Amino acid sequence: MALLITDTCINCGACEPECPNQAIYEPGAEWSMAEGTNVSGSFTLLNGTAIDADEMQAPLSEDFYFIVSDKCTGCKGFHDEEQCVVFCPVPDCIITDPDHDEPEDVLMQRYDTLQG
Repeated sequence: MALLITDTCINCGACEPECPNQAIYEPGAEWSMAEGTNVSGSFTLLNGTAIDADEMQAPLSEDFYFIVSDKCTGCKGFHDEEQCVVFCPVPDCIITDPDHDEPEDVLMQRYDTLQG
């Protein structure tokens, strides 16, 4: 399950350095698939859009920290539990993304794609 930061986020930044895939960004930050991964060149996002993994993408939120679902493995391949949730001081601020409620095998496949 990819994760989602809700609008209860207080923008403390505790989650960002804990993400092993560098999938978490501060409000208004551009992001790329290449950052924190071994991906480069052409990459197809979960929604089917092909992008250049090295190219910076538009921020997903201007108001609070956000998680790039295409980079989130729920810490599978790295940890036994989601580190952003562990370190977030706001209860229920980081939840399962209802648009990306994926089984563990899909998350492990994503891990292999991103870190392989």
